Amino acid sequence: MHPQRLLADIGGTNIRLAWQNEPGGALHDTRVLPCAQFPTVDAALAAYLTEVGVPTPREAAFGIANPVTGDAIRMTNHSWSFSQRAVRDAFGFERLVVINDFTALALALPLLAPDLLRPVGGGEAVPGAAIALLGPGTGLGVSGLVFPPGSSNGVPLSGEGGHVSLAAQTQREFDVLAILQERYGHVSAERAVCGAGLVDLYHALRRLAQRGGKEISSAAEVTELALQSNDALALEALDLFCGFLGSVAGNLALTLGARGGVFIGGGIVPRLGTWFDKSSFRARFESKGRFQPYLSSIPCWIIDPSATPALYGASRALDIAGSEG
Repeated sequence: MHPQRLLADIGGTNIRLAWQNEPGGALHDTRVLPCAQFPTVDAALAAYLTEVGVPTPREAAFGIANPVTGDAIRMTNHSWSFSQRAVRDAFGFERLVVINDFTALALALPLLAPDLLRPVGGGEAVPGAAIALLGPGTGLGVSGLVFPPGSSNGVPLSGEGGHVSLAAQTQREFDVLAILQERYGHVSAERAVCGAGLVDLYHALRRLAQRGGKEISSAAEVTELALQSNDALALEALDLFCGFLGSVAGNLALTLGARGGVFIGGGIVPRLGTWFDKSSFRARFESKGRFQPYLSSIPCWIIDPSATPALYGASRALDIAGSEG
């Protein structure tokens, strides 16, 4: 008899929760709760368990949008901080595994059915080659899978690639990044390629244009202004966003040798629909000089977030931790 599992995917905006009866089993009572409604992660977990009316499972696994380097967790893009040991003791978990949310998503990639993936150019994936993963949401998550020789089990990467320095490729981008640098100092990829980054790109373009535009505060507003109202500044901001994402994705693919493909997660890109296919993403992904042919062969896919794949990845992390233990 396998112990039940509590699974969580903790982002800067929402926490997604479900439970499983057994490893690899179906997810039950999946819920998406706004983090801002709860003062602590403990409060969110307790509210979920009360709502769905199940006893506290004996095991738990969390993917969280944050580095996991020790017991103490302090979220980069949200106010929650906690001790893993204290959470385990508070709920009486026999086992608790906490990993980066994109590490969890990377573990789920081999489990994704084709109908959960939408292709964006490229050729065929090379079996056994490294896989790259990145995705803009509240922040910019980055991970990947590498396969040891002779093994079909990918080893997920735990890193903070969203915070690499972002480089301009055109004068327009240089001017925009200069405005972001004035505000933030270091301009990481995440400063432009995330929800707040899209808003910053829009306001930087307003400043450069020296004309009105709308005062907006969310990525959803920029996207609606671009795709519904055909607003020129919003459309340019969205295309800058996609171009920067393509540049960062191409860098990651070159760094990992990701001929197994590049997967795009997060909540923003799926909402762009087929407009994304016409954006500058793919051209910028391939725009690496002499290595353009290398990158043009690499397939990219957009992950459908409705299947909450990171929850399955968190469950896989429990399996791996159990086999290592």
